[in-house]
Amino acid sequence: MKKKVFNIIQIGEEGDTPSLIFDYVLMANIILNILVVILETFDQFNEYHRLFWIIEIVTTAFFCVEYVLRIWTADLLYPAYSGAKARMKFIVSFDGLVCLFTILPVFFFSGMVVFRMLRVVRILHLFRLNKKYDSFHVIASVIKEKSRQILSSLFIIFVLMLAGSICMYNAEHAAQPEVFKNAFSGFWWCVTTILTIGYGDIYPVTITGTILAIILSFLGVGAVAIPTGIISAGFVERFTRDANATKEFTDIGHIGEIFVDDNNELIGKTIDEIQKEYGMMIYLVMRDELSVLAERSLKVQKGDILITRSDKIVKPVD
Repeated sequence: MKKKVFNIIQIGEEGDTPSLIFDYVLMANIILNILVVILETFDQFNEYHRLFWIIEIVTTAFFCVEYVLRIWTADLLYPAYSGAKARMKFIVSFDGLVCLFTILPVFFFSGMVVFRMLRVVRILHLFRLNKKYDSFHVIASVIKEKSRQILSSLFIIFVLMLAGSICMYNAEHAAQPEVFKNAFSGFWWCVTTILTIGYGDIYPVTITGTILAIILSFLGVGAVAIPTGIISAGFVERFTRDANATKEFTDIGHIGEIFVDDNNELIGKTIDEIQKEYGMMIYLVMRDELSVLAERSLKVQKGDILITRSDKIVKPVD
């Protein structure tokens, strides 16, 4: 029974009718719940307050049942852990926290504002349903691949804003002591300027401050474009790689070798990551003069030869 329940509440695959039905019901609950949160903010819908309350109670009850079932079947989700450890691992995981914060506000509906604000967490359920599909996988993989470059660009933006805030404070504090009270006021101005928001509540009035604002505005456009360009390049690389994923090995049926050279993108990835990303099976790794079994956690190194099998194996981009 636990195994059947576990299979149903997981993301449904094509042909798995009970699991797909559960996914559709869960999606309907999420949409209804979020719709109620939005509609009850309009005064013209005050007469439907009781209906909104009933919908929220029913949908939240469904989320509570789902949460309990996921805790119950956590040992099947994490087979490497014991029952208690598996359940605790789920509770503190992304899915577990989303489930918890989804149902928590209903028990404090008339309490602190922070609990009512937690209702927006229900939107994150959409990520849980979409996380195994191609669109979400592509976005997540691109950000992961380019994480170092993105963090570097964000660090540059932060340093630029920090320097600009101090300079603007020194330039404008004497002329506008009530506006530029401290360096944090200058930091707020830098955020709205460099990120091209242009809020307009704080602006320079001195010649020095105006010149500094012009310089930072130009630098801000370039600084914001850096992470955008990195992510765009990552998408282009990913889609180019997917477009080339059509080469078949024809020398020995579908058995083939992949040589990992200097510029090969497989370097540093685990066997499990490669098999999932490229849809291939790796049976053996030829490393130096040794033949190494392709364990899932084994990381590929430069000079390795991968013995693989697949109907269609991606040709690595050199």
